[in-house]
Amino acid sequence: MTSPQPAPPRPIGRIPVLEVSPVIEGGRWPAKATPGEVVPVEATVFREGHDAVAATAVLFGPDRRVHSWAPMEDVAPGLDRFRGFLQPDATGDWSFRVEAWSDPYSTWAHDATIKIDAGQDVDLMLAEGARLFEQITARSLQRRRTPQDAELLADVARELADTSRPAEARLAMATTHDVRAALRRIPLRRLMSPSATYPLRVHRRLALAGSWYEMFPRSEGATQRRDGTWRSGTFVSAAKRLPAIAAMGFDVVYLTPVHPIGTTFRKGRNNTLDAQPGDPGSPYAIGSPEGGHDAIHPELGTERGFKAFVAQAQENGLEVALDLALQCSPDHPWVTEHPEWFTVRADGSIAYAENPPKKYQDIYPLNFDNDPAGIYAEVLRVVRLWIARGVTLFRVDNPHTKPLDFWEWLLAEVHATDPDVIFLSEAFTKPAMMETLARIGFHQSYTYFTWRNTKEEVLEYLEEVSGEAGSVMRPSFWPTTHDILPPYLQEGGVAGFAIRAVLAATGAPTWGIYSGYELVEDVPRPGADEQIDNEKYEYRPRDWERADEIGISMLLGRLNELRRAHPALQQLRNLTVHTTTNDQVVAFSRRVRAEHLPAAGRPGATQDDVVLVVLTLDPHQVQESTVLLDLESLGLTRPEGVEDQPFFTAHDLLSGESYPWGQHPYVRLDPRQRVAHVLRIGPA
Repeated sequence: MTSPQPAPPRPIGRIPVLEVSPVIEGGRWPAKATPGEVVPVEATVFREGHDAVAATAVLFGPDRRVHSWAPMEDVAPGLDRFRGFLQPDATGDWSFRVEAWSDPYSTWAHDATIKIDAGQDVDLMLAEGARLFEQITARSLQRRRTPQDAELLADVARELADTSRPAEARLAMATTHDVRAALRRIPLRRLMSPSATYPLRVHRRLALAGSWYEMFPRSEGATQRRDGTWRSGTFVSAAKRLPAIAAMGFDVVYLTPVHPIGTTFRKGRNNTLDAQPGDPGSPYAIGSPEGGHDAIHPELGTERGFKAFVAQAQENGLEVALDLALQCSPDHPWVTEHPEWFTVRADGSIAYAENPPKKYQDIYPLNFDNDPAGIYAEVLRVVRLWIARGVTLFRVDNPHTKPLDFWEWLLAEVHATDPDVIFLSEAFTKPAMMETLARIGFHQSYTYFTWRNTKEEVLEYLEEVSGEAGSVMRPSFWPTTHDILPPYLQEGGVAGFAIRAVLAATGAPTWGIYSGYELVEDVPRPGADEQIDNEKYEYRPRDWERADEIGISMLLGRLNELRRAHPALQQLRNLTVHTTTNDQVVAFSRRVRAEHLPAAGRPGATQDDVVLVVLTLDPHQVQESTVLLDLESLGLTRPEGVEDQPFFTAHDLLSGESYPWGQHPYVRLDPRQRVAHVLRIGPA
């Protein structure tokens, strides 16, 4: 058997273009974006000799026509690294490339300035400039320019050709800021050398930015009888919670599995092996004689009831996400109908799930190696069935325990027919697996955010997920889940819950909370980083009237309100970390330039949207710090002669207060009163 012949290497261009990003495995998988998202494009561009080079990022729409292009700046002088920003405006399969070119204007302007200032070749340099501007003002270029730019450049051409004018005046007119800006918009390009064209898949906005609220529908409206047994909540009773979830500004209500639950090896309270009569069991032990993944637990309601729940969610502005957990209880119909889909051990028993030392006797994992075609087809059928019932998002349980080629196939199949359906990967695992799940099609990913607590850990992780990784692995920040109660929140009290909410809501465009966060549920099961009386194994109705007293629900609502109002908080790859003088205080900002703001929301916007977060990490003690602001990242310039006096306004979006600030403001954060400043930055 002969090996396939490798593709011939692409010849290097006249102006080399190397190390283009965002590119995933040489273009094997598309980078990701959403409509309105600002996509940084970078490349290394250089040439022989001393002539100036420049680069342009070009965006092609799904119809393969040029949609837009953006000039690229040399962001690492001496390293030849150029960056520009593209912004698709609709969903679909887009593409982009980088075009490098020789820049005759910049070459001439540089040389002419040096020589004329030194009195060398003055007439020759101006004559060459006049000849150059004949090309710059050629009709083919002028008709693409605005009337103002075209008139300006024509005036320069006439000035350079007028030998009666002083040399210094002619040079000065040809090198003004306005002239350079006009030639940045429509340049004269020579020796244009394009890179390869790379894929960019643009999903709908919710794939990048949204807020999720997780609930166990059986707990909402559950009641305990006099004999101690429980009556399950239903879709009808759970729907009564939807207006409150919507009032807090959430976009998605995420339901844990709603399927029938097995009774064999059913787990009791707190994951014990001795389930008592009436214990509901884990909803992740899917399947019973009533049905499997396509069925609905009869205690929750019917298919009609589920669809009514979805309709009520939509009336409240919420979409419904469902857990997709590809595992079975021993009572699942697949166990008897398709025993080949499971692993049989040497003693003839079916292998149950284990993550030593944890054992899940109530769950049988699928074995994708025995009948992949059969399993693939059945899972796709199940997914499409729930899509037909109104589910638009899936939170996928433990995808890293299933084959990657299966996920690549399934996600592609669903995308082909239902491109707006979103899949969130719940894979708390090694980086290579998490990243590859994102590459092959998962829209979002759970992250290590939950375990990042110190200043160094928090800031390093924020920069990591918002950097180049953000072109493929969109992070979803969750302070807790139904399985995880981190030590920080076991000890942090109300302030700790507030701190992690602010950090999650502003640190990533997508975030979520698990029901009960509003009540500061912080008591762990002894010896485990999870809650006591885990809702996975019992009913957990809650007294929601207490939420307003605690105040976390109001904070959640305000954070979601700010996220919707500020495009800067809806972007991922726009984060800058600012230095602080206290290891318990972090500061970071997000900025969207005025030209990238959505026209519908800010018609004629001339001011950038800039949000600065200054947050204490200490839920117990007052912390003070000086913040050393990176002014350029905030779009600010310190006026001449101003050292550290105030010259801009910081408006606190949480408290409503405004502060006159300079480059090095002082902050004091008392967690009993205020855990953070979330600030809109603007001119004084």
